[in-house]
Amino acid sequence: MIQHIKKPPIDADRLVLYAKLVRLDKPIGILLLLWPTLWALFIAADGVPDIKILIVFILGVVLMRSAGCAINDYADRNIDPFVVRTQQRPVASGQIHSSEALIIAGVLALIAFALALLFLNKLTIYFAIGAALLAGTYPFMKRFHFLPQVHLGIAFAVSIPMAFTAITNEYPTPVAWLLFTTAVIWTTAYDTLYAMVDREEDIKIGVKSTAILFGPMDKAAIGTMQFLVIVCLVLIGINTKMSWMYYVGIAAACLFFVYQQILIKHRFPDRCSYAFLNNNYFGMVVFIGIFAHYWFAK
Repeated sequence: MIQHIKKPPIDADRLVLYAKLVRLDKPIGILLLLWPTLWALFIAADGVPDIKILIVFILGVVLMRSAGCAINDYADRNIDPFVVRTQQRPVASGQIHSSEALIIAGVLALIAFALALLFLNKLTIYFAIGAALLAGTYPFMKRFHFLPQVHLGIAFAVSIPMAFTAITNEYPTPVAWLLFTTAVIWTTAYDTLYAMVDREEDIKIGVKSTAILFGPMDKAAIGTMQFLVIVCLVLIGINTKMSWMYYVGIAAACLFFVYQQILIKHRFPDRCSYAFLNNNYFGMVVFIGIFAHYWFAK
């Protein structure tokens, strides 16, 4: 008599650890990558992006950000145990082996690339390869120079020319590159806020960041970058002939930047962390302004 061997059930606890590894419990990174991607998709498509392309980009954002978190924890496996904020991450705490993190990162990146191959044009795929290389190398940059936040900004912002090429199947326009520049500056600003949380520990460990580079000029540097972001967004509005609804969104976004400066006045780590998280609302209100222009003001 043939006996059927039961397969062992899926280890739910293991799945929870994998979800924590890719930060599904902390979706702020997904949102911060998603907002400028949506800005680009809606501007490139004159407010009505193809639903298939929209879904592919949203899935790509989730997959690539998740892969980035996994490769980040692999890269920082010997650093995170010495930083209070990161000590309990699955790799740092020994709950997941570093090789598992590397495999998960690779699988997620391959799924994202498969989506690009199946649904996006050749020009967009070329940009996707560059985006993957930037995302994969970013976690290692803090060992070599003081501008890893700029590297992250470029990695995040590549979704913008990708969005334009996916919609138009043509090389990105000057507006696309202006939006790309805006996203690089914005990401550098909010990731500097994030780096301020761990600055003292990073100095002891010997890793580098813009927060360390700017030192006592950190608040002024962030404020300057925030000002440049607003200037760039206004220039984008002028070049794309945006209506008053777009500029209402930009005005509201300015208030969030002012609030962030208030939060970091004394550089308390918990306030710097909250200021970083507040950038989600900045990205959201800019998108609301773009969406309102195309759907209600035209």
